[in-house]
Amino acid sequence: PQKLRCDNGPEYISDALKSWSRKNCIELSFIQKGKPTQNAYIERFNRTARHEWLELNIFKSIYHAQELATRWMWIYNNERPHSSLGGITPRMVLNNSTNYSC
Repeated sequence: PQKLRCDNGPEYISDALKSWSRKNCIELSFIQKGKPTQNAYIERFNRTARHEWLELNIFKSIYHAQELATRWMWIYNNERPHSSLGGITPRMVLNNSTNYSC
């Protein structure tokens, strides 16, 4: 990515992340302190991921966590209806948008 939007948590304001982002030519863009609604979409996604994936599993290794995360993301995008999309999946939205011609 060219830019990462972050809150002001300690993991995002660390010197290690700042150094890494400079080395990789990635701009860090911070929301205003005390304004989590400026990052509402990712906050909602993080909550959903935590409740539907992270808290429901005990991981044997990092590879096991990655495998379960990949499976969960596939379900999230292809099978799980989203209330913000009117009860359909992101895949359905993508398929519908590619069926229209200009």
